Amino acid sequence: MKSTALFLGFFFWLLLLASTSPCFGQITPSADNNKADKIHELVSAYAAYGKFNGAILVAEKGEILYKKGFGFANMEWNIPNETDTRFRLASVSKQFSAMLIMQLVGENKLALDLPISTYLPEYPKEKADKITIHHLLTHTSGTPSYTSFPNYQELMLKSMQPDELLQVFADSTLLFEPGERFSYSNSGYALLGAILEKITKKSYKEVLQEKILNPLGMTHTGFENSNAIIKNRAMGYYKMGSKFTPANYIDMSIAYAAGGLYSSVEDMYRWDQALYTEKLLPQKYLDLIFSKHIAAWGQHYGYGWLVGDSYIGNTKKIIQTIEHDGVINGFNSLIFRIPSERSSIILLNNTGGALLYEMSQAISGILYDKSYDFPKKSIAYDLLKTIKQEGIAVGLSFYESIKDDDDYNLDEREMNDAAYEFLQANELEKGIAILKLNLAAFPNAFNVYDSYGEALMMLGDTTNAIKKYKKSITLNPKNENGIEMLKKLGVEIDRTSLYLLKTEGNWKKEIFTFPLKFAPAIAYKGIEEAHFPNGWRNIDSPEFWSYTFAWNINLDRELSVAELETNLQSYFDGLAKVVNKNKDFVPPSSIAKIYKKDDNNGVPTFAGTIKIFDAFVTNEPMELKVWVEKHFCEEKKQSILVFKFSPKDFEHEIWRTLDAIKLRENKCEK
Repeated sequence: MKSTALFLGFFFWLLLLASTSPCFGQITPSADNNKADKIHELVSAYAAYGKFNGAILVAEKGEILYKKGFGFANMEWNIPNETDTRFRLASVSKQFSAMLIMQLVGENKLALDLPISTYLPEYPKEKADKITIHHLLTHTSGTPSYTSFPNYQELMLKSMQPDELLQVFADSTLLFEPGERFSYSNSGYALLGAILEKITKKSYKEVLQEKILNPLGMTHTGFENSNAIIKNRAMGYYKMGSKFTPANYIDMSIAYAAGGLYSSVEDMYRWDQALYTEKLLPQKYLDLIFSKHIAAWGQHYGYGWLVGDSYIGNTKKIIQTIEHDGVINGFNSLIFRIPSERSSIILLNNTGGALLYEMSQAISGILYDKSYDFPKKSIAYDLLKTIKQEGIAVGLSFYESIKDDDDYNLDEREMNDAAYEFLQANELEKGIAILKLNLAAFPNAFNVYDSYGEALMMLGDTTNAIKKYKKSITLNPKNENGIEMLKKLGVEIDRTSLYLLKTEGNWKKEIFTFPLKFAPAIAYKGIEEAHFPNGWRNIDSPEFWSYTFAWNINLDRELSVAELETNLQSYFDGLAKVVNKNKDFVPPSSIAKIYKKDDNNGVPTFAGTIKIFDAFVTNEPMELKVWVEKHFCEEKKQSILVFKFSPKDFEHEIWRTLDAIKLRENKCEK
């Protein structure tokens, strides 16, 4: 399946430029080159390896240390990227929307804690009475993001006025009670834009120009109109293997206050430096913008910014940072600020998917004279080139010789893109050869199975195409493309049957892929399927903290009690860290005590307790009872572990509900 997205893009492009020959692997600091030279050497390597095509500006202690454009703003006309080239900012736009809102708060025209029904009486009152400006700024309103709607690919082609955009999600059910937790929502920032226009009686574009761009002299920045001619604007591109195509069209009115701005690295530097002053906003309101309001993605979200800690280079030393990235068709962007040093790293890219965080981390190593990593060459790109020039046999031999080479990186998406280049050229044998390598390297990647299914359809092998599509939706029941393709092949899928567990119809279901982002120490490959009852967050409900999840993982041996305890401790420690709202509090470590019970009809079972810190609801320690079943899949040489939890004793009636949750039949079959 070819990847498409909202405020997301494809993978990048190769280009030119390395005035110095790039080094590989880890770089240790030396006095031979100054910092600007080292940054140039690093970014040139990213560009040469096809991992960056855009512009960069690095400031240290408030002064510009390095700035340069790489690659092309327009590939058709070979127009190079410069430091005044305008790039789409995508979600980096949110920090500007947050600033405009806070300016109105500072002028006493808005209140952070009043319901938005105060300002948008036409918005559905049941929701508007619960949601505040603070909830919208921090992505805690529970409003589902319209960019995740199934019809988004159609929506992004339409020109919409703000009130039309709000109607797209106005009737949607809230994901949770406002203020309960973080869930990134472009809809929330669209609502902020509408409120801004309502209060000022001006368009978002006019207010942005008057209150930020004109005062700061940001002449390369604006709110984009898809029909406008914008001087020095970069075009967005997709990369598929070694070829490039214009990015999928998006009418920027759909991005609105959540992602509708464009800018240059030079203008973003002006913005960055202004944030150290009170030119736009008094300090007490700036402090609110950069406060840690809610746990998010392992850090905290402020108002339009992610606030937290980042590693310096490849060391374990950390610095406090304020940053935000953005992704939209053919573009990705990052502003990475280090307030203690008044330093910043600004990266704007117009081929989508560049590893901007990886680049910024390496650059931070240079700024602090610490060790850092250079980019690695792409196995997929070099394999593609070898097969084109010397054929499949030589290519496969080349792959075996480099797949474990530390100077190379194997990336699932890059391999998929390389395969598609051959498939689209009707060189099916070559494309399928790469897909087979990709499957061997990433056996739990649903998208690779989906792509393999498409390739087999092109061959006319519908029988095996169906098998591959079925496997893809087994790995990810939310793979709508796989379900639709099976439907076209005459196979109707009962969506409920795709899940590992059979629970009550109204239980919520989520899929996660190992390694789990919040618990990377759990070293399995596979998926987690979590099922939650509606009352699991309600302290007065018998369902409070009573839920279940299953791991379908590559474990082909007996599970030891010690391993089970360690995994559960890592799991809940990771959850507590991610969700913890108190920036000054370190949650206590989880403590699991598990014992092996007798086999139940041949299924090994375990029981016990785990003491955790409930960062979700009570912000207090609590003890959960634990029940675990291990199902070994002989044919697959894999295991399915079923976990059940509740703070209630095993004798409590809630355990009758949990006991009724069973592994669906035939889940161990190939």
